[in-house]
Amino acid sequence: MERPSIKEDTISRLFLILNIIKTIAKRKTGNVRKKVFLKITLHNFRLLFLKEFDKIILGIDPGTNVLGYGLIGITGKKINLISTGVVRMSKLENHQLKLKKIFESITHIIEEYYPDEVAVEAPFFGKNVQSMLKLGRAQGVAMAASLVKDLPIEEYSPRKIKQSITGNGASSKEQVAAMLLSILKLNALPKELDASDGIAVAVCHHFQNGQQSQSSYSGWKDFLKNNPKRTS
Repeated sequence: MERPSIKEDTISRLFLILNIIKTIAKRKTGNVRKKVFLKITLHNFRLLFLKEFDKIILGIDPGTNVLGYGLIGITGKKINLISTGVVRMSKLENHQLKLKKIFESITHIIEEYYPDEVAVEAPFFGKNVQSMLKLGRAQGVAMAASLVKDLPIEEYSPRKIKQSITGNGASSKEQVAAMLLSILKLNALPKELDASDGIAVAVCHHFQNGQQSQSSYSGWKDFLKNNPKRTS
């Protein structure tokens, strides 16, 4: 999706103003016109803010109960954290509703932040077959939501992500989080480790800088061509 094209200090100011508008927009008001005005203002200002980045990357850490995501903006050699969060699904009644929630949530994130590329953590192969099947479906739905928007998408193994961030593929989540604080020059990361994992996926993708990853797809047709057994 094409974003409708300052510099480090300007980006910081835009980010601050964007958060102020978002806070105001969330406040309850009975005035319908005011609600519409705030919604339009928030949308237009977000586009202005996003235009300042050379590239925006969406990182996704798939899960069946909690999905983590992180968006980073690249300006030259600087990496800015744009947004991060989790999608909670533990209270949903069945697996089908969880998949629907994942698809809708990723679609909303893409339409809100206009990422240029998407990176997804590949499932970790464990002994529980049922859990692996469910996790694989969650990853597939997250990928599908990106592919239908014709966004290039790449997969990275958990070990590759850790190695890219810390230099050690066996690093703990805490060690990865500590390195992200240093890389992004932040005082704190989200309390949810799943959100931090989403950020790590995005940063890992940026560090690869076009190198061939575990799996790479330029769109839905490319995915179908390279995965006939997964779609039959």
